[in-house]
Amino acid sequence: MNAQEAGPGTPGPSTAGPSTAGAAAPRADEADTGGSEPRDCARRAVTHPELPPGRGDRAGGYGVMGLPFASGHYLALRHFTASSFGPAYRSVWHRDPQGRWTVHADVPPEVSCARFLGPALTAARTARIGIDWTGPRSVTVTVDGVLTWSFELGTDAATWLMSTMGARMPASACHAAWLLGPMGRAAGPVLSAGRMRLHGTMPAGQVFGAMPRRVWRIVRTEAQVDGADPGPPGPLEQQVRLGGFLLPQRGIFFADAAAVFTDPR
Repeated sequence: MNAQEAGPGTPGPSTAGPSTAGAAAPRADEADTGGSEPRDCARRAVTHPELPPGRGDRAGGYGVMGLPFASGHYLALRHFTASSFGPAYRSVWHRDPQGRWTVHADVPPEVSCARFLGPALTAARTARIGIDWTGPRSVTVTVDGVLTWSFELGTDAATWLMSTMGARMPASACHAAWLLGPMGRAAGPVLSAGRMRLHGTMPAGQVFGAMPRRVWRIVRTEAQVDGADPGPPGPLEQQVRLGGFLLPQRGIFFADAAAVFTDPR
């Protein structure tokens, strides 16, 4: 049986502490087995969501940092199962070959990734988003009427090294700019993913800090976007960025992640 995550909901934003609204109680086949495969980490994020401590807008969960296609398309995924600024949510980011970004989320834009990406977006849309784990390292993501995206994950020496380092970090490390700066600069060359940053400024002006404590590579993928095949994955001629956030030139999946977004004013 495929392990389909709990369906999305769209309650209003929370004003008191971490929220996991929007994620129904996990089914029996979603129980946390304590394993270390990507599916295990995703299940654990749903059954035991972790919100990093401290001030600012904070979130925890997993997703695809980014996946470029040689055609110019770009896809990214976030499933923040804990959020201090609204309900738990799923979000898919899509860039078309003309450079236009659209964020789809199963909550309103003001409590999704669009909250931080707004000025860089052409559109922010609310839609039902499915995440279906078909194996320990394989998943299919759907956005109703827009997208079907399947991928498989793998490990190598570089991802093992980054995950070994990340697993030693507490969630509170997402606040440590002194640590995130050098870690981000090292991650790009280690993962052969272009330049990467774990600390910087979002398009809407917030300062972000991100601590992805486990990473895998996307080793196989296929997608349909608005009924069309975006083609094979591959690095873009020019690496894309959203504000100070540099998107990787190779497909990277992350889990056990902590993120913070603070107003610099």
